[in-house]
Amino acid sequence: MVTKTGIERNISLNDYASFADEELLDRIDKLSARLKGASIQHINSTFIGGGVAEILQSLTPVMRSIGLQARWDIISAGDEFFGVTKAFHNAFHGERIDFSERMKEVYRLTSEANLDVVDRNADYVVVHDQQPLGLTDRKAGHGGKWVWYCHIDPVNVDARLWEFLSGYAARCDAAIYHMAEYAKNLGNRQFFLPPAIDPLSDKNREVTAAERERVLQELDFPRDKPVIMQVSRFDRLKNPFGVVEAFRRVRADIPSYLIFAGGAADDDPEGQEVLNELLQMVGNEPDIRVLNLSPTSHLEINVLQRSCDIIVQNSAREGFGLTVTEALWKGKPVVAAPVGGILKQVIHEQTGLLAKNGEELAACLRLLLKDQALARELGRRGKEHARRNFITPVYLYNWLALMDELRV
Repeated sequence: MVTKTGIERNISLNDYASFADEELLDRIDKLSARLKGASIQHINSTFIGGGVAEILQSLTPVMRSIGLQARWDIISAGDEFFGVTKAFHNAFHGERIDFSERMKEVYRLTSEANLDVVDRNADYVVVHDQQPLGLTDRKAGHGGKWVWYCHIDPVNVDARLWEFLSGYAARCDAAIYHMAEYAKNLGNRQFFLPPAIDPLSDKNREVTAAERERVLQELDFPRDKPVIMQVSRFDRLKNPFGVVEAFRRVRADIPSYLIFAGGAADDDPEGQEVLNELLQMVGNEPDIRVLNLSPTSHLEINVLQRSCDIIVQNSAREGFGLTVTEALWKGKPVVAAPVGGILKQVIHEQTGLLAKNGEELAACLRLLLKDQALARELGRRGKEHARRNFITPVYLYNWLALMDELRV
């Protein structure tokens, strides 16, 4: 059995009392009493890198702290499999891929080799995204409830890929989507559960003055002009190239810096290619910096987000966009593309600004750089919006409600 509990954090629900409303904590207490002792297994494809891994690092121990038997496992796979599932990821977002028989074979063989990862005694088995979906071959004869959690936007998924994968997903008792707009007709129960950030993690907790200064010096963070930043994997769907073009327009009027902070995940082999293209695009421009950080550089990301002036998320597609949630939580003004789950977070002119194209992005950046009072007010409202909707205690309650409903 593949496990790595060391990646999880030593935390409990009590640690979040200062962030959650008392009414929410009472509701969690009542639901957890009904579910006490239930076992739940989360399965994904990597312990490090990406939003799902970050969520599970916190969710699993917090679930245990309220009396659930929660565990987290990953599948084992090689580069060819992750190349296939990265292509699947792109195809979910509408990209046309060469969907070959070899892809199907690699997916099936890897799934078959990982079937023993499934806990035969779990009351709930949750497979996250498309990588471990083939494990549903193990569902026949399994006594627990199976759930597929789709963390990406499947609305424009390639029809050939969906025909292949939907058979696996339909075996599950339920499917979870971030939003109702993402639902697919699989014939099983549907739940809508947006993800959340952990306000106590190294990426989101308050930092000390000493930590901030150390990180800023190590990363040579500029302090003489305003800083605009985008944090994300180096992924075409995050459209960093469009951010560069918009920034060049802004810089002509308002001296400023642009920083890209990102890295790669174990299950994303395309990241280096995108990084190389971005580096080639910016060349030696002194006002644009590209930081290729380790997937474990959580404190560094935290300090960077807290130290910049504006945070951008210029995604062409987005399942939810936890980097936006992180920015809101830190009280930063956010300018983002109006796609996917970003629309649940950035309410235009209330919790941030939305920009449909490069021209609008440049205009929003100019506005926030010139109107600091507006930037502060958007940041304040954005933080409260994140606290009420997208932090760990809220996410835990939603999970408990889902599990309780699935029991029937």
